[in-house]
Amino acid sequence: VARSSGRHFEEISAVSAGVKEVRAVISAARRRLGASGEETILFIDEVHRFSRSQQDALLPAVENRWVTLIAATTENPSFSVVAPLLSRSILLTLEPLGDDDIGELVDRALTDKRGLDSRIKIEDEARELLVRLAGADARRSLTLLEAAAATALDSRAPAITVDHVSEAADSALVRYGEDEHYDVASAFIKSMRGSDVDAAVHYLARMLEAGEDPRFIARRIMITASEDVGMADPSALQTAVAAAQSVQMIGMPEARIILSQAVIAVAIAPKSNAAYMAIEKATKDIRDGKSGPVPMHLRDAHYPGAKKLGHGQDYIYAHDEPYGIAAQQYLPDELEGARYYEPTSNGFEANVTKRLAKVQERLKMR
Repeated sequence: VARSSGRHFEEISAVSAGVKEVRAVISAARRRLGASGEETILFIDEVHRFSRSQQDALLPAVENRWVTLIAATTENPSFSVVAPLLSRSILLTLEPLGDDDIGELVDRALTDKRGLDSRIKIEDEARELLVRLAGADARRSLTLLEAAAATALDSRAPAITVDHVSEAADSALVRYGEDEHYDVASAFIKSMRGSDVDAAVHYLARMLEAGEDPRFIARRIMITASEDVGMADPSALQTAVAAAQSVQMIGMPEARIILSQAVIAVAIAPKSNAAYMAIEKATKDIRDGKSGPVPMHLRDAHYPGAKKLGHGQDYIYAHDEPYGIAAQQYLPDELEGARYYEPTSNGFEANVTKRLAKVQERLKMR
């Protein structure tokens, strides 16, 4: 870009540079612009490595057009780049390489003089494994190829085999940046919610292999058990809580078995978000100013003088009533008749629906 536009080019790596280096480049760019009118393109690699203060130091230069900033990051910029800088930028997303692209790169590296210079070949199955282990990462594919080739050449093998690739890789390294942490966690939760047990277990394994904290995973399972299963199968939350406690006591690698059981239980359970929707509706009313005073008969009456204020007067003790249901007003006057919990007909909640209808009928008998 700099060469085609006739501009000066400067490059900084956020891994090793700090605010001092950034300011020095910007100062030189200002002098150059003022003295000769020559503009500067500043390229910053791994910009997500810069702290917030370091990124803020770039703002004046960008706003005043002292430099044209081009920054590269392997992380999601929505999480790794400060909002003021991001709002002044054009975001270009480079899509992952496909298997054919990685395969072509491997083939070229085998024959190119800058690579292995045709000193060794690779078997088809080994090539397929290497491409798969690379996970759309060109750099990783070359690293694996180099290591596998070194092993094969040391053993005087005529070609790189599956065993050579496996030995070089040790295990499939899961590509997992901060943005993928959120993407995989989101897919994990949505798979449990959508009742796709196989997808849910896949994403569980993916997170564990990437080194995700099993306690984080356990928390996601507990939340899903309540938010998306709820009263359709109350035992799902019990299973999720038991799994979370077991993970704390046992740890990895055995904790993966417990997490798998909990994930399967939540994924195959009947679904209901009625409990989630109930608290959402109630919270909205509170935030909208709909609350009102607590009815007098429900107020605390245990302290001296409370009865003189009318607290607890005419309160009906539920256990003295038929079926243990006391027909009296519970909600504030302003919310009388409000309905927050609306059970579904899914799973156990179908029984709850029938019971709730009977309870509500008795509550009206006051």
